[in-house]
Amino acid sequence: MTKRILITGGAGFLGSHLCERLVNEGHDVICLDNYFTGQKGNVVHLMDHKNFELLRHDITFPIFLEVDHVYNLACPASPIHYQYNAVKTIKTNVLGAIHVLGLAKRVKARVLQASTSEVYGDPDVHPQPESYWGNVNCNGVRSCYDEGKRVAETLFFDYHRMNSVDIRIARIFNTYGPKMHPNDGRVVSNFIVQALKGQDITIYGEGNQTRSFCYVDDLISGLILLMNNDSVIGPINIGNPGEFTIKELAQKVIALTGSKSKLIFQDLPADDPQQRKPDITLAQEKLGWNPSISLDEGLKKTIEYFKKVVETKK
Repeated sequence: MTKRILITGGAGFLGSHLCERLVNEGHDVICLDNYFTGQKGNVVHLMDHKNFELLRHDITFPIFLEVDHVYNLACPASPIHYQYNAVKTIKTNVLGAIHVLGLAKRVKARVLQASTSEVYGDPDVHPQPESYWGNVNCNGVRSCYDEGKRVAETLFFDYHRMNSVDIRIARIFNTYGPKMHPNDGRVVSNFIVQALKGQDITIYGEGNQTRSFCYVDDLISGLILLMNNDSVIGPINIGNPGEFTIKELAQKVIALTGSKSKLIFQDLPADDPQQRKPDITLAQEKLGWNPSISLDEGLKKTIEYFKKVVETKK
């Protein structure tokens, strides 16, 4: 059945992939973005589709629309961008959640919150199940994002309990792929751009901290499965449980690009988690979801995208 779907943050990395998938499935899609980190170029190719609309709006202000589903993806997700204006980041998380929940309450829409593995902080439980409450610094430099997302989850559950709003919560782990912003400071895009330019690859700390990397197509499938499931609210971890050290990732990128880049090591940023790996048992059991794209396969696709980006900027 065709749905009318609002995607906040729709011109961003994840949002633009979600817009494309849902438009191709025949849904009427409204893409909302203020272009702080999103880029119109990510979705401009969809403008010719009669079932796609683009709306410039900041979700820290109320929005009044008639829709069936809302995917709330609006928030800068890389440390460079979300620390640039920490107060704005908190407003986007908290006021943005209030406004999409208010909209969902008014029109009886189902609303999905794009939460994050950052709610687990620097975990002392590994891998991280949804039942783990986390180990988060509430007044550090990353707190605007970590705690903002935690408050957003609280708001979602309170609107559900008090007003019977139909909610879904996905906790998204590290995701990568085409359309990542080349200057967003995230590790995959950083390493690929540095390797393609023949620059030294910057590793923070000794590179022994671990991350799990999910290719964007797998992630989008997980979000849609959760949104369309009538019995699961969440939170549900969506991520690839394959675990790699940052140094291993750098070595893979060098090998796949054929770069002669060298590794250089700098001080670890404050509150940087030492390990991150999702327990996806719930996603497997409740959604029938499993990531299918290996890190090597996903990196090859992402490198091909960034080759064009780097060549264009020469």
